[in-house]
Amino acid sequence: MTRAATSGPPVGQILRAAAQRLAALPESTPRLEAELLVCEATGWSRTTLIAWPERALSPRAASRLDALLQRRLAGEPIAYIRGRQAFWTFELKVTPATLIPRPETELLVETALALLNDRTGLDLADLGTGSGAIAAALASERPDWHLMATDRCPAALAVAKENFRELGLHRIAVIGSDWLDAMAPESLDVILSNPPYVAAGDTHLQRGDLRFEPYGALCPGGDGLDDIRAIASAAPRCLRPGGLIAVEHGFDQGAEVRRIFAHHGLEHPETRVDLAGLDRITLAWRTASRR
Repeated sequence: MTRAATSGPPVGQILRAAAQRLAALPESTPRLEAELLVCEATGWSRTTLIAWPERALSPRAASRLDALLQRRLAGEPIAYIRGRQAFWTFELKVTPATLIPRPETELLVETALALLNDRTGLDLADLGTGSGAIAAALASERPDWHLMATDRCPAALAVAKENFRELGLHRIAVIGSDWLDAMAPESLDVILSNPPYVAAGDTHLQRGDLRFEPYGALCPGGDGLDDIRAIASAAPRCLRPGGLIAVEHGFDQGAEVRRIFAHHGLEHPETRVDLAGLDRITLAWRTASRR
């Protein structure tokens, strides 16, 4: 590979300068973000940046990088700037119509795989699928399971469909539904969801990436648990005997979600923690026999 014919500074110097500017942002990863933005501006890989730090940017790429940096310095999430976000073993398209998939949500996927590993032909619903992250991860690991991805937002469903198509996951059913409204009685073995759960007035809504993400996908109002209540109230109707429900929630909501599940007759509620040791998901089961 040859260096481009230009008098501009080398990419190694540009990366250092960009990382210094990005360090002013709270909750940023300056060097990584600088590399991602340079890759976006140039079309180069991160390997190229490391292997050829003396390579210079074309004037067009330098101008594009400056525009991308301005967007990031204004606080726009890098996932929306790039239009992509890593999740599980792949990258997903994301837009301002969808939440940005986060590593913590992978715990839902890991839990379902661990608890149901020996079962085949299951019917699973990913409620409020957004970009399709949970459904895509499970479908990629267990092609014998039947996945349904639901959302009440048409724009989010369009993104999910595109992601499933790009990943070759053609068997996932995409359904417009307000939580479980479209599901028939006793039609599901598993319900998974990362619903809105941030309480109204939570100061985190005014910080960092959350300022740019769809408010309705973050906050249902009130104490943040109304959507989990709605899902829990309908789950016993839609789950088959012995079926599993698991939802993501806030770090201080585990005890209340367990109470909600128990109130609706879901058995053995259990909260699991993420890698930071914080409450992250709560699961429960429909009774294995009719009462």
